[in-house]
Amino acid sequence: MGGGLDNKRVLVTAGASGIGAAAAAMFLEAGSRVHICDVNEAAISEFISNHPGASGSVADVSDEGAVGSLFETVKGELGGLDILINNAGIAGPTDYVENVDYAEWQKCMDVNLGGAFLCARLAIPMLRESKGGAIINLSSTAGLFGYPGRSPYAAAKWAIIGFTKTLAMELGGDGIRCNAICPGAVEGERMDRVIAAESRNTGVSEDKLRATYVSCTSLKTFVSADDIAATMLFLCSDAGAKISGQAVPVDGHSESIS
Repeated sequence: MGGGLDNKRVLVTAGASGIGAAAAAMFLEAGSRVHICDVNEAAISEFISNHPGASGSVADVSDEGAVGSLFETVKGELGGLDILINNAGIAGPTDYVENVDYAEWQKCMDVNLGGAFLCARLAIPMLRESKGGAIINLSSTAGLFGYPGRSPYAAAKWAIIGFTKTLAMELGGDGIRCNAICPGAVEGERMDRVIAAESRNTGVSEDKLRATYVSCTSLKTFVSADDIAATMLFLCSDAGAKISGQAVPVDGHSESIS
């Protein structure tokens, strides 16, 4: 993946399953020291039992106090930080704007955008101490297109790109690079839930919606969690040392969102 990841200290939020677990596993394989957080304690225990070199703790990244405790734990477990993977996110409600409950809108913003802010804010002093490092924020192809029926999610993911570019400008002088990854439709349970919610909201069958997602990409395919994780490793490796401020789609080239 480009080298330079051996013994790097890495925090992966929502790291016990899906994209986060794939990333944590790949960083471990590359020789990094990895701490994961997640809201699912059982999933953390399972990940650690399968990856004995990892450490983990329960944390809701939308809770400022929980994030503070998380970073105290990271300092104790890793002794510092070189790489922050802001992976935590939720799908949010599926409905048109006039029907979206404000509390659901706010929860989507708090986890997807607020969590990235809270973690980055505490990671930055640690990254400066490590004389460089990297931040990866998870956006989405929903941060590149409009997304009817998914306004909270799309708004949060567009905001992540603006946040990422601003961080890259603020931190570049310290040698800290910051990039956003924009996954397309990622195979897995989360995408299955998204499609099921869209089917309920639109009356279109799940099979037809799945086929539509595939047909909207030039490569006519979903992507995998490993595809996303591999891109994270590249951007954080020596090979990605001069890449910062970018929104990098990993999506088979989305021609439209739906």
